[in-house]
Amino acid sequence: MSEGRVGALYAQLKEMAVNFRIRPGERINEVTLARELDASRTPLREALNRLVAEQLLDFQPGKGFFCRELDAQSIFDLYEVRAVLEETAVRLACERASDAALERLKANEYADGLIYAGRTIGAATAADEAFHIAIARLSGNGEIVRQLEHLNERIRYIRWVDMASAVARTKGEHKLIMEALAARESDRAIALMRGHVVKRMDQIVASVREGYSNIYVAGPEEIFERRLENEG
Repeated sequence: MSEGRVGALYAQLKEMAVNFRIRPGERINEVTLARELDASRTPLREALNRLVAEQLLDFQPGKGFFCRELDAQSIFDLYEVRAVLEETAVRLACERASDAALERLKANEYADGLIYAGRTIGAATAADEAFHIAIARLSGNGEIVRQLEHLNERIRYIRWVDMASAVARTKGEHKLIMEALAARESDRAIALMRGHVVKRMDQIVASVREGYSNIYVAGPEEIFERRLENEG
């Protein structure tokens, strides 16, 4: 089996799963999918199993592979974990990052993330993720970075939904977090990060409902291709 072929299939399928191009709870027809991707069943099955291990797909014995559900409780649980990771990351970044590293963060990922007029929601969310991952890297803890990257993939669709309506507020909160980091005000940075990341269950339920509407009415690609028009 070619590892390169498995890797290519994995990347294609991962994008489909993250973007919900395979609808929530939908059973994956391996024969049809193999035909669509011009793939043999063995590397396809290996790629699908990798996504099961990453919890982007589900496998039910005797039934097959399914896209994960877009479930409010699961999303809420992931946001709770994200808050713990992000709070720890920003605390360690305050303690460990060099002055030069903080300046680079401000000049690069932070500054880029402030620009959103004319960007697609997908691009704006990617810049938002980059700022948070850069903070995690400044923590000096590679496991925090890996866990946060994986978690981001599992909540990315909901973050697209949220970015459509809250981009100005999000960037304002980034400004305060960056200021606290630069001043090495650890307690303030942690409190700001928590307020920035934590979501109530009712907010998640609303986002999940809007997410389902996009998936089944407009199509999942509509949300991340939509362009943001106004700043401020």
